[in-house]
Amino acid sequence: MTSDNSEIRFDTKLAVILRDDLAAWQRLNVTAFLTSGIGSRFGEVIGEPYADADGTRYLPMFRQPVLVFQADGATLTTAHQRAVRRGVATAVFTHDLFSTGNDRDNRAAVRAVAGDKLDLVGIAVYGPRNAVDRVVKGASMHP
Repeated sequence: MTSDNSEIRFDTKLAVILRDDLAAWQRLNVTAFLTSGIGSRFGEVIGEPYADADGTRYLPMFRQPVLVFQADGATLTTAHQRAVRRGVATAVFTHDLFSTGNDRDNRAAVRAVAGDKLDLVGIAVYGPRNAVDRVVKGASMHP
């Protein structure tokens, strides 16, 4: 195995903002769902498959860190507005999705509410570093 210790810098950033009043299981669930949206849409964020020393192959994962933030509801709403206004790729998870059980019903629940009225519990954003930095402004790193 060769080692290259040079720093890797990414021109893009992938970030998740979670509402700070969610239960632990909700935070994990929302993060998983939101990041799947980014990974499915932007193939360039996915790295190469993994393999262990025995040759067992594993699925690829994101090629860059996923930064997870938390914020109160108002800050999350502001971040969503910034993302939409800036045209940053955004995945949303609303409170209504905790009571649905499949993708069809999830999409219908989001479609039934105007964007500025969504009861957001989390968003994921992906785009140029500086644009994502502006979107997440005001949110704090998740503990």
